[in-house]
Amino acid sequence: MNTRRYGNTGKTVSEVGFGAWQLGNKKDWEAMEDRAAVSLVHEALERGMNFFDTAPGYGHGASETLLGTALSGRRSSAVINTKFGHGADGSTCFDADHIRASVEGSLQRLQTDYVDSVLIHNPPFELLDGKYGHYHELDKLKAEGKILSYGVSVDSVPEMLEVIRHTDIGVMEVMFNIFYQETAEAFGLAHEKNIAIIVKVPLDSGWLSGKYDSSSTFEGVRSRWSPEVIAKRAALMERIRFITDEETTMTMAALRFILAHPEVTTVIPGVRSSAQLAENISASREGMPAEHVVKLKELWDKEIRDQQLGW
Repeated sequence: MNTRRYGNTGKTVSEVGFGAWQLGNKKDWEAMEDRAAVSLVHEALERGMNFFDTAPGYGHGASETLLGTALSGRRSSAVINTKFGHGADGSTCFDADHIRASVEGSLQRLQTDYVDSVLIHNPPFELLDGKYGHYHELDKLKAEGKILSYGVSVDSVPEMLEVIRHTDIGVMEVMFNIFYQETAEAFGLAHEKNIAIIVKVPLDSGWLSGKYDSSSTFEGVRSRWSPEVIAKRAALMERIRFITDEETTMTMAALRFILAHPEVTTVIPGVRSSAQLAENISASREGMPAEHVVKLKELWDKEIRDQQLGW
């Protein structure tokens, strides 16, 4: 597994990480048995994957709890990123004076005395510049050694620029994939400020795994796509088949496109099985051909950017 420098923490992380939203999440996923979840984390570590992304709100705290169980006795081998804003009790609160309690709860569930980073989890835009004291509270936790770095999880260029220009954060988690390339416009500025970039939703909620087409139907969180959007997405999937071959799956290619951007620190696809884990890790073994990267950027700029695809 290739590694990249994790911002200003002094650590390096696997360029393909472990998105842990699914651990213990019985609402949005078919439930994974706890023992299987712990075993999968252990396998990830053994295969060289050391970056784990979680949050209190994932599975109402179960994601952090299972991750903590899995990393018990192995904490030094892992880099953990968690979040603030969506609580384990299902509540949403972005008040700065709740940050400490949230972090303390995460530390308890994760069975650790520190986390490598904490992100404000998709907050309202007006909170991003720090005028309400959020980064001051995070600085205090950093001084106490309870967190090594902090930042935000956001989805758009305006949000990225607001944070980059007004704060001294060390980590930023952003949406970015073949079908959503807007955020790359701010990658360079973030890199100049030594901000680690974590890429979320790298497979575009499953589409870029190649498992969906125009006949696919969806339930739960994925039922948000209208028939028109499904048709548009399916047509685009046919347009990008050229990035696959006998040895390269759509998932591998989608992750390699992201990793072709040197400003990216790590990408965090979800994983539910040993087979998916192996496929994700395989993305780190080779780079995407430069001509494929160029074609995908051109496709985004000329044909996808202005389409309404949802996320």
